[in-house]
Amino acid sequence: MLSSRDLLNAMLHHSPFDRVGIYDHGPWFETYQRWIKEGYPTQTAENGQQVPVNYAEHFRYDMFLAYGWFDQMPLRGCREVVAEDAESITTRSGAGATVRNWKHQSSTPEYVDFRMTSREIWEREYRPHLLRIDRERIAIAGAKKELERRRKQGFWTFFGHQFLWENMRCSMGNYVMLQSLLLDPEWIHDYTRVYTDFYKAHFKILIEEAGRPDGAYIYEDLGYRNGLMCSPKVLGELIFPYYRELVDFLHSYGLPVFLHTDGRIDQAIPLIIEAGFDGLNPLEIKVGCDPFLFAEQYGDKLVLSGGLDGRLLDCGDRALLKKEIVRLIEGMKARGGRFLFGVDHSIPPSVSYADFQYIVQVYRDHMTI
Repeated sequence: MLSSRDLLNAMLHHSPFDRVGIYDHGPWFETYQRWIKEGYPTQTAENGQQVPVNYAEHFRYDMFLAYGWFDQMPLRGCREVVAEDAESITTRSGAGATVRNWKHQSSTPEYVDFRMTSREIWEREYRPHLLRIDRERIAIAGAKKELERRRKQGFWTFFGHQFLWENMRCSMGNYVMLQSLLLDPEWIHDYTRVYTDFYKAHFKILIEEAGRPDGAYIYEDLGYRNGLMCSPKVLGELIFPYYRELVDFLHSYGLPVFLHTDGRIDQAIPLIIEAGFDGLNPLEIKVGCDPFLFAEQYGDKLVLSGGLDGRLLDCGDRALLKKEIVRLIEGMKARGGRFLFGVDHSIPPSVSYADFQYIVQVYRDHMTI
């Protein structure tokens, strides 16, 4: 049976492969807390604290994020505490966004306020900080150490980061961003030009000094439950040309590139393929993504990853779980899909450790082609 690295490389290069792979984004913080009480293994961290073993290592997934998220905020290292109580902390980012996060539970951050509300503010207060290379933004030594460790364990390793769309949402907010896509496209072009150059320069340092992984992942949630956040036409004019540029840059280092995007993204798949992405994740079922249809239409262009309906994980009915897992895996095999089995979202704390072990075991029972 192929190793993880050989499996992914075979899929990505259209060579023969002998099984379905496995990868997803893993448990929430509270899920780990529950699982530890139910027997999930822990290990001693460098600070002496007991922490959960990484889920990808524990469940023997095929892919591993060896490094992600160098500091891409215009004001590096800026995290001003605006308010704090027993349950939450509100901070202002280096892009001027005020964000509230819960301390003891996982959740989508609550964006309270934004300072980057016009092109003039962007040009005066934030743009200049992104025009020079800043090595302090990148934890090169840590990335190198983690990459070497995970490669020795046999994982297909990758570097990951959010990019233009998520940066805009986190910097100027949905309201200003979506308005500006239509009313001030030149600002959007300038923002995406500056950030594309910034990412290429810092990825170059990361790859050349920390080491070349097996691939890269870009995290951009372009859709929601009813469709794309904006029209394919706008995405094609203002966003995807820069995706193409970054993908070409990463390809120049021999790195295949996966795109992660939640939401219903059917209309964007031709753009995704045209931009040169090699894989797509997570095929969110509850919004209407259809892994079988994607495999039939685009299986020769994209490695598909995800596809297990997260709403079923805590159903308590193992027969139903097994039926759906087998249907998904066998259906993708039948369509010749280059496929990585996984949950179409993160794993919530309503899912027991035993049930998730069962899910992984059913996958292993049916993974062989």
